Amino acid sequence: MASGGCLNIIKSISMPKLIFDIETIGENYDELDETTQNVMTKWIKGEEGEDEHDAAVREIKKTLGLSPLTGEIVAIGVLDGDKNKGAVYYQAPGTKEKDSEEDGIKFRPMDEKGMLKTFWEVAEKYDEFISFNGRGFDAPYLMIRSAIHGLRPSQDLMFNRYLGSQKYNNAKHIDLMDQLSFYGATRNKSLHLYCRAFGIKSPKAYGVSGDDVAGLFREGRFLDIARYNVGDLVATKALYERWEKYMKF
Repeated sequence: MASGGCLNIIKSISMPKLIFDIETIGENYDELDETTQNVMTKWIKGEEGEDEHDAAVREIKKTLGLSPLTGEIVAIGVLDGDKNKGAVYYQAPGTKEKDSEEDGIKFRPMDEKGMLKTFWEVAEKYDEFISFNGRGFDAPYLMIRSAIHGLRPSQDLMFNRYLGSQKYNNAKHIDLMDQLSFYGATRNKSLHLYCRAFGIKSPKAYGVSGDDVAGLFREGRFLDIARYNVGDLVATKALYERWEKYMKF
């Protein structure tokens, strides 16, 4: 066997799959400067009444966590797809929470910059990444928030959306929303609905959804957010295994 083939085999053994997922919250809209508020509300039609205007502003407030420019990451979860062990790095400001572990998952409180730094250190050891809507949300968020903190990502998680060709020696990111929707040919974008259809326990079955994260954070329920993140990781792993067995070519 050629030396290059040997190296590829060694690499595939030593660099297994990493499932990842993030949770985010938005800034306080009322604390934003006037210019920023104006930029975010300029699309609201002037002819709308006061009630409609206020309703539109309330909707904007709910979506601030969806952008890395007006939000921040409060939890980053990683799960080794082969060892079934992982960690959740999560923010717990104003507390003395310490590292803990449950069912092979380590929970490590730290600030956002520390979370990002640790994530990229872990990611450097892998060459295959698995997510659900990671290209549309998680990966850009991680990369932009890292740049804001002066950190350079160790992997290009946006490289090569289409999996048919892995010509270059870069990270391979399998976004299950891309694969299961055939790159948008079907409309469904819900992890919960895919889990329901495939008989996989949905993260929402734990009584928490992504919409609840900001409220949990305000209440200081930081570990609950981290545990919810684990549900996303486990569901994504199970969904990946179904896709790999029955749909991957």
